[in-house]
Amino acid sequence: MPSQAAILAAIASPRRREILRLVWKEERTAGAIHQAMPDVTFGAVSLQLRSLAEAGLIQTRAKSRNRFYRARPEALGQLGKMLEQMWDDKLWALKLEAELEQTRRGPRPHRRPRTKKG
Repeated sequence: MPSQAAILAAIASPRRREILRLVWKEERTAGAIHQAMPDVTFGAVSLQLRSLAEAGLIQTRAKSRNRFYRARPEALGQLGKMLEQMWDDKLWALKLEAELEQTRRGPRPHRRPRTKKG
């Protein structure tokens, strides 16, 4: 059984928390998880999935050429309930967006300068 320190280290990453949210109530393939996180490479998603699996927070099922992932909420205990509350909170979505942007690697999207109207 993974230690509490390993579990806390696994959920410290905003990307891993987002993956947990995606697979919390339904099983998804790595490809579906990647599609939900377009600013991350497939390789990066795979590494995050491996970290979550090593911490015992997700289960993996192989079928044909695909692997399916699903969260193990029981592994988190009370932390799982806290995560569920955060995911339901609208401020959580804003916080996640800011954290993901802060940890984003590579070129930033270009924004057009605003022009004055009138």
